[in-house]
Amino acid sequence: MVHTTHPISDSVVKLDHSAKISGRARYLDDLPMDGVLTGRMLRSDRARARILAVHLPPLPEGYCVVDRRDVPGDNNVNIVKDDCPVFARDTVEFIGEAILMVAGPDPKEVERLLREIRVEYEDLPPVLDPAESDTVFFEYHYAKGDTEAAFREADHVFTETFHTGYQEQAYLETQSMQAEPHPDGKVTVRGSMQCPYYVFSAVNRVMGGDPGKVQICQEVTGGAFGGKEDYPSIIGCQVAVAARKAGKPVRMVLDRREDMTCTNKRHPSVGIYKVAVKGGKVTAMEIDFLLNGGAYTTLSAVVLQRTIISSPGVYFVPNLKVRGRAVKTNTVPNGAFRGFGGPQGFFGAEMMMDHIARKLGVNPLEFRVANLARQGDSTSTGGRYHFHVPLPEMLEQVDAMSDFRRKWAEYEKPQTGRYRRGIGLSFSYHGAGFTGNGERDLIKAVLRMRKNADDTVEILTAGTDMGQGLKTALVKIAARELDVPLEQVRIQNPDTDRVPDSGPTVASRSTMIVGELVRRAACRLKEIWKSGRVLEVEEHYVHPEFLIPFDAEAFTGDAYPTYSWTVQVVELEVDTLTAVPKVLGAWGSFDVGTPIDEKVVIGQMEGGFLQGIGMGGMEYAAADGSGRIRNASFADYLIPTSMDVPHMECVLNTAEYPEGPYGAKGAGELPTVGGASAYLQAMEQCMARPLNHVPYTMDDIMAGLREVEA
Repeated sequence: MVHTTHPISDSVVKLDHSAKISGRARYLDDLPMDGVLTGRMLRSDRARARILAVHLPPLPEGYCVVDRRDVPGDNNVNIVKDDCPVFARDTVEFIGEAILMVAGPDPKEVERLLREIRVEYEDLPPVLDPAESDTVFFEYHYAKGDTEAAFREADHVFTETFHTGYQEQAYLETQSMQAEPHPDGKVTVRGSMQCPYYVFSAVNRVMGGDPGKVQICQEVTGGAFGGKEDYPSIIGCQVAVAARKAGKPVRMVLDRREDMTCTNKRHPSVGIYKVAVKGGKVTAMEIDFLLNGGAYTTLSAVVLQRTIISSPGVYFVPNLKVRGRAVKTNTVPNGAFRGFGGPQGFFGAEMMMDHIARKLGVNPLEFRVANLARQGDSTSTGGRYHFHVPLPEMLEQVDAMSDFRRKWAEYEKPQTGRYRRGIGLSFSYHGAGFTGNGERDLIKAVLRMRKNADDTVEILTAGTDMGQGLKTALVKIAARELDVPLEQVRIQNPDTDRVPDSGPTVASRSTMIVGELVRRAACRLKEIWKSGRVLEVEEHYVHPEFLIPFDAEAFTGDAYPTYSWTVQVVELEVDTLTAVPKVLGAWGSFDVGTPIDEKVVIGQMEGGFLQGIGMGGMEYAAADGSGRIRNASFADYLIPTSMDVPHMECVLNTAEYPEGPYGAKGAGELPTVGGASAYLQAMEQCMARPLNHVPYTMDDIMAGLREVEA
């Protein structure tokens, strides 16, 4: 283990460990149902159609149907473009779209009523292939240098296209929300979520726009991985409208098939690369990315931004021309997933650099190392890598652990026999925090810290713990600065009636930004500490002064204040008789600055790395010819477990960020970014051929082996 020695890194027992291990932790579905109605959704079974009529069965007393006519405010969910309806309008745009809800006291009766509802449709022609879409949700361009001159003067020009598929977040607790009406017209919405104030804004708009009448409470959340960033706003609005109409609490818990059919996925992508090389160095790239946004915009704008910013990879490219588009299809909307566009962009960059080197007849690792960005170089958007880029020393760490260089040379030789081996390596980063000026201009994080009369301290933040250990990290920071025991500092699940808006728990921002607010608040509180007195301090986000201003229109300047870095290696063996791949080992070095708790961070690195490997070879989902997601259960959609990657080693390498608490920077999304390209490079050696898409499944292996035999 390599990291800067710092007491804050010493591991403690996670604050929620005992409750979760013992089973005492109560998720929304564990809470009592006394007086709570069950809500279930009638969803479209057509990809695109006009709703002509809805025929309802007789409703028993105590049951109600809720649709768009019951929305007291705007029937649009506040996300980015606000085009997603709470309940369907005159048309449905994808299979799984919510048309209406049936709510009542008996879940079986609710299901019976749903089965008896008949919807008359007029089918409309759906668009299922993003390449055929003429509706562009978002389009961005940026450029630097003179690409035309670089291509004219190049020794070599290479062009290639890469594809990535859907990926399901596969959180263990499905989406779940409950709304409770109050006599004064207020509504409380509680459930599983990442971003309480996102839900607050959405429900407030839908319920008529009186913020004093909306309260959002996060319950214990059983995983999210980005999947509970925007979707809880949708079902939060739905149950809020239902509770208002019914005059009683309404709870909706999606079953697994429903969740996997209708909730957001990772955006499938197509990336086209044109690269100029002169004197062994990359001199220019032209990149064009197309993302499948699905039926509604959701978070496609910001996912697309990350994709195109990261699309040149970790390399210094003096001349760049990049375009990105997210388009509409009549399929499930796509949104946030750990890495948030980075996995798509880095996959294209890493595979392209590997393929260029092979075509040039040079060692791919040496070629990539020769083109790595270094401190002081300009970023893709013309900002600066202001701090040390630790990739060279991280490469040496990973090589020592995995024996990469020796194995790669061995596996490059012609392989015969039933079993073939390969090994791949990826370089990648994750820009920490919101893109550009988002933290300063959009989020404007606020945090409060209160000392009670009994000298206990409470951290008041909208940050959510969804298993990643945020509560533990923030409490450790506060306790260290106040010089008090951990038990003296408390943090609860956020309630918007009690906590300020410190921003969403996304974008690898929570420890770096909210954690620094905690540290500063604790320092101030310590200065005014008086035993037995109630005291409170408030801290606001301050934008770093060293940043080159980011122009959101031109995509120029510092897109992120700093970067977390990773080098990842995957070794595979393929059985050519059965087409079954086996992961022999996975090794990774991760720089997240100073780890606030070493074991918590290592756990995050291991889990995220596993998801990246899943994206590379196992996690296959697709829409069928009707537009329906056909992999909608854990029988059809496979995720890797520890049994699939029995040997994994993750170590930390620290390049401190001075604006983060004790040098910490973003951690959560980093480990997922590079796994897919490392996996596919290993598969290329196994298959002895260039490959260009993930996931590369057993079916793909079988097809490839048949081609070789033919």
